[in-house]
Amino acid sequence: MNGQDLGLAAVARLAGVSTATVSNVLNRPHLVAPATQERVLAAIDELDFVPNRAAAALRKGTNRMLGLVIPDIVNPFYAAIVDAVVEAADRERYAVALCVSHEDPAREQRHFDMLAEQRAAGALVVPITADWSRLSQLRMVGAHLIAVDRRVDEAEACSVAIDDVHGGDIAVTHLLAIAGEGVVIVNGSRTIVQCEDRRAGARLALSRAGIEPDSLVELEVAEMTVEAGIAAGRRIAETGAPRRIFCTNDQLAIGVMRGLADSGLIVPDDAAVVGYGDLAFGNDEARRLTTVGQPKHEMGEVAVAKLLAELREGAAHQHSATTFQPHLVIRESTSR
Repeated sequence: MNGQDLGLAAVARLAGVSTATVSNVLNRPHLVAPATQERVLAAIDELDFVPNRAAAALRKGTNRMLGLVIPDIVNPFYAAIVDAVVEAADRERYAVALCVSHEDPAREQRHFDMLAEQRAAGALVVPITADWSRLSQLRMVGAHLIAVDRRVDEAEACSVAIDDVHGGDIAVTHLLAIAGEGVVIVNGSRTIVQCEDRRAGARLALSRAGIEPDSLVELEVAEMTVEAGIAAGRRIAETGAPRRIFCTNDQLAIGVMRGLADSGLIVPDDAAVVGYGDLAFGNDEARRLTTVGQPKHEMGEVAVAKLLAELREGAAHQHSATTFQPHLVIRESTSR
């Protein structure tokens, strides 16, 4: 029996558990009840047993890895968040483990479990459901959590988010200043918080202008992609729907402009289009697109700052929520 095995056996005897349980606490903590984990960790401290680097990090709080869990790496919005988080973490000499859930709750849960096993010091998470309790395994091993692009109860965690109601409001307020009848919104599923908030902002703008909010023509797409936008643009042209168009992301807006062009309609002469995100696609449509800008880089920077503050302050830390305000970027797609 080698020295490490002897150490495991000593920890197991002191904690009153099996060596397999000690191993699970060190490598697969989500398999062990919290009370048992506490006994094992207390025994590790008493015996000053450090079997490996991960365990040392667990005991001393020196793990320099942060997790970043996002739904999609292709979406330029999340790519910008990744860039900001990695840059901010690198300045503080933390590594970032990037996890992409692809909007799959099971895959997202596997990422949470992996970060728990690796003793991540903390995680920045764009959760795909409102169930924050799904991150309990990370909390169990002492990881600190920040919600990104989501508002959560301050009793649960710190968060950084965008005021998407305001974003929808300024987009449609701008469209209402352009001559025409009615407004159409091309939107993703209303089960997505941001989509519902942007819709609420659009309705708020209509109400303020003395227009019945239910007059808003709504086109919902299954995926918020350029391809879905092309189909929506063709449908708008075919049905004679209002041609003041608010798209709740830039991919949809670029697709709508292409779909309108396929039907012989020219933006901005025949239709005004506003997108959302101000994403750097580098193509002609993006350069022409009026859009709602988001402080993506600042949001990533603040998220990392909140996480590192929580790591430093420990139990004294008070959770806080930061909400960034979007802004209108006016370009050719609404300017005749």
